[in-house]
Amino acid sequence: MTPPRKLHIKSYGCQMNVYDAQRMVDTLAGEGFVETASADDADLVILNTCHIREKASEKVYSELGRLRVMKDEAARNGRQMNIAVAGCVAQAEGEEIIRRAPVVDVVVGPQSYHHLPQLLAKAKRDGRALETEFPVQDKFGFLPPPKPDAIRSRGISAFVTVQEGCDKFCTFCVVPYTRGAEVSRPVAKIIDDVTRLADHGVREITLIGQNVNAYHGDGPDGRAWPLGKLLHRLADIPGIARLRYSTSHPNDVDDSLIAAHRDLCELMPFVHLPVQSGSDRILSAMNRRHTAAEYHAVIDRFRAARQDIAFSSDFIVGFPGETEEDFSATLALVTQIGYAAAYSFKYSPRPGTPAADMPEMVSAGEMDERLERLQQLIDSQQSAFNLAAIGSTVDVLFERPARKEGQIVGRTAYLQPAHVMASPDIIGQIRPVSIESLERYSLLGRLASRPIASAPSAHSQISTGA
Repeated sequence: MTPPRKLHIKSYGCQMNVYDAQRMVDTLAGEGFVETASADDADLVILNTCHIREKASEKVYSELGRLRVMKDEAARNGRQMNIAVAGCVAQAEGEEIIRRAPVVDVVVGPQSYHHLPQLLAKAKRDGRALETEFPVQDKFGFLPPPKPDAIRSRGISAFVTVQEGCDKFCTFCVVPYTRGAEVSRPVAKIIDDVTRLADHGVREITLIGQNVNAYHGDGPDGRAWPLGKLLHRLADIPGIARLRYSTSHPNDVDDSLIAAHRDLCELMPFVHLPVQSGSDRILSAMNRRHTAAEYHAVIDRFRAARQDIAFSSDFIVGFPGETEEDFSATLALVTQIGYAAAYSFKYSPRPGTPAADMPEMVSAGEMDERLERLQQLIDSQQSAFNLAAIGSTVDVLFERPARKEGQIVGRTAYLQPAHVMASPDIIGQIRPVSIESLERYSLLGRLASRPIASAPSAHSQISTGA
């Protein structure tokens, strides 16, 4: 028998890329590929790229330089190695990659990776293959379902893409240009995916999309279903114990989603709701289409529906024209709301976006200083939130053995890692844990037999650190 070919995928960036990488593995399994953790002995290496972070394309070219050495070494040993660049950098800079990096055999955008088998065949025949057009057909209809062994090997939590693309056109963001317009998958297809995952041991599902709460997929009743209604239906699937979703836009939080948080115990009380700035002037320049007060009102709607809900967010410091007064407004918003976690970044221009042509750039030194101040505030809130768990009993979904022998690690409703000494038999179970201490960002405790007591609201836990 012909030995299987080895496939190595290195993914950058968002959860969507993690999901896409898994689906690439599923697609290429039918071509005789098996996944390997190392690029050294791989027959095919795929860089699944992200265009959001600073210097994204430079990092890709740097990695391609290292892969060129590996590819040359493989050739000297009589072995062929193919290299593909996928994802958002491929979509944005496909022709440039072909021009600058002869080591690359295939360039494929994030909407076309279901064509990887054909593109590899084309590269073998013609030397190179490029596909970065937005296809007319839905790629999900062409992707093979993951095999049961692949599902089980990925653990008890899984991502499921329900929506792609974005119509918001924030001035700093390349997503509308690399992922295209908003498209929602049909409800029936998502139910099939989640049912298959549940049948093979998955207990937690995270629904993902560039703007996931704009979901409006065709339902079995012939109507477009909002995200809240989809969540209600998925909560009925046997075996699914936890539901999450990411990433959301404040303007698309509708009443059905608020009701889902109120009514579904399976829907975790932890929402990632990016705001980017607390300054109305900067929010307008970003084309966010909401004010700080309107964002705060959305937070209040969530909290009215569920007292223990907590939030994470994204922030950009140093956006063109940001003054100290604008930045102070961001600090004020963070202080007022209180976050369990947040991600802050220095602004960096993305070619082709409106913000890249805006004047009044904030100096690098000012960006560094503001980022440090913001991150200190965020860290203090996250620390307070985690410390508030000590002495309480919380539900933990156990995922895998920890690094320390005899420990099993899982996650709380708020995605906090929690470690206990226990048998591996508890993996896949939700068990109450008495939290005894905190080690950096991880909670340490012991399995509890007593019922879980009602916890204080998430906001009261966080605000002590603000």
